[in-house]
Amino acid sequence: MNRENVQEEAAERNPAARQREALWRGGVGESHAKVVAFKFGGSSLLGAERMLHAARLVRKATAVSTVAVVVSAMKGVTDHLLLIEKALAAGKLPQAGREAEVILEMHLEVLQDLRLDEETNRRVHGELQLLGRDLLHEVVRREQGTATAEFSDRLASFGERFSARLFAAALKKLDVRSVPVTSSEFVLTCDTFRDAQPLLEQSKQRGRKILLPLLKEGIVPVVTGFIGATPDGRITTLGRNSSDFSGAIVAHVVDADELVIWTDVDGIYTANPQETAEARLLHELSYDEARALAASGAKVLHPKVLPLAAESEMVVWVRNTFNPQARGTRIGPAGEFSGAPSPEGAA
Repeated sequence: MNRENVQEEAAERNPAARQREALWRGGVGESHAKVVAFKFGGSSLLGAERMLHAARLVRKATAVSTVAVVVSAMKGVTDHLLLIEKALAAGKLPQAGREAEVILEMHLEVLQDLRLDEETNRRVHGELQLLGRDLLHEVVRREQGTATAEFSDRLASFGERFSARLFAAALKKLDVRSVPVTSSEFVLTCDTFRDAQPLLEQSKQRGRKILLPLLKEGIVPVVTGFIGATPDGRITTLGRNSSDFSGAIVAHVVDADELVIWTDVDGIYTANPQETAEARLLHELSYDEARALAASGAKVLHPKVLPLAAESEMVVWVRNTFNPQARGTRIGPAGEFSGAPSPEGAA
């Protein structure tokens, strides 16, 4: 059976696949029929060199696919933001202010190391300075002992907002058209701060109005992970380590064929490879097999990724940013595509 017949059969079986086929064949064109969401974790974005390496993976993928990107905060930044919260709770305003300045300087240093052209550097420098002032304003206006869960989420959101601007700049340096997008513009959630639950269908409707026009123009949206907002506009977060889930939400919004979770390991193992020599890399898993692994205590993915992927039969890859030649682990419908190659343009 040729590829077109396989796609037609999948579309008949799956309404989401049918919608995907109609949207992207009509809106983007045959050569960009495949839609892929890339999610990069904090270790993949720590410093200019790693950002540019990750950006090259995106550039290669854009040659054969339409790509949306979701980013975490740079590794360590969320911990600095938590230190600000602790300092404020203890009434140590000067310490909190110093931490805010450290966070801004970390990102300005990465910007300098990216060595952008003068115009882009000036623009992004201004954006980072504005974010830094907003962060310092949050610190200064917070009175001793009055930190709330709502304030905690607003504070924690700064890491991804800094990261998205830098990663979009790294893509521009490689001549990839891109824009940073703050996910609170479309990810609607309840008001359970620190662990907000997304309102998926409303988020999808809003997100499509923002993301689809960009994708159709060949622009890569660089979306902040981790962040949402209540219907009345208050910033929320989806909980610590929820950027994988954010990647799945964005993939759901754009009807992606694949979600690629870029991390610092070669894929999913039967056990922690750092703790036992018997750990074995798993190349193929069904959604149910991956869920069973997670239930047994294995570190697989955020628990909400797999149900969302299974709903639309979206394939999920777990791959190593630092070893992109490795095939990684593929999670998909049971019995399909055994021995499938790694995602096009991503290796």
